[in-house]
Amino acid sequence: MISLQNQIVLITGASSGIGTACARIFAGAGARLILAARRFSRLQQLADALTKEFNIEIHLLELDVRDRTAVESAISTLPADWSNIDILINNAGLSRGLDKLHEGSFQDWEEMIDTNIKGLLYLTRYVVPGMVNRGRGHIVNLGSIAGHQTYPAGNVYCATKAAVKAISEGLKQDLLGTPIRVTSVDPGMVETEFSEVRFHGDNERAGKVYQGVTPLTPDDIADVIFFCVTRSPHVNINEVILMPVDQASATLVNRQS
Repeated sequence: MISLQNQIVLITGASSGIGTACARIFAGAGARLILAARRFSRLQQLADALTKEFNIEIHLLELDVRDRTAVESAISTLPADWSNIDILINNAGLSRGLDKLHEGSFQDWEEMIDTNIKGLLYLTRYVVPGMVNRGRGHIVNLGSIAGHQTYPAGNVYCATKAAVKAISEGLKQDLLGTPIRVTSVDPGMVETEFSEVRFHGDNERAGKVYQGVTPLTPDDIADVIFFCVTRSPHVNINEVILMPVDQASATLVNRQS
């Protein structure tokens, strides 16, 4: 098992959900964290709590991954002692709307495509060259079961997560011959702010998504990510699909009444 002590871990979308859970588990392992998100005040609160509990070093980035120039600037201007990123966790992502394709919102589409695909590409493009030069690194992309199975009215979101799957596979092929590892972690139902974001703040509708089901938690996903990055250096966990016991596929869910 690889020690993460003093390894530099960059986590996008760190202000909530899976990103926050990853920050906590890596902090507990003694990693140095670069936490990136749009909501800087939430990041600051998280950093204060983790520093107090684990006494680790944390560097914060107020960053919208959709902004390529901002991503380039954030990575290229990292202080020298933060620039050698060992692990990149491309967690920032979202879903907007649940509409039939011919009734979908262009704005929702663009936000999903710009965040889930282009944002992931931007971070990867600016971080991975340094990993190649240093001869070490691990990229973890947060995919989804939606990238494996399309569900009704999930069209564009499912397409973005299918793209994450393809990008992860392509990146692994491109890095063949280097020691750098690539992993895609693809969950089913996880209870986070995901559904609130999807339904534009409609908490009642969001709550119904998890009704009668015991979903995965952000900690469950962080635990799997932690497992993947701490394997022996010759082991690459290419892809992990995990679902709650109450879920068998993207559309098959057992709900207790």
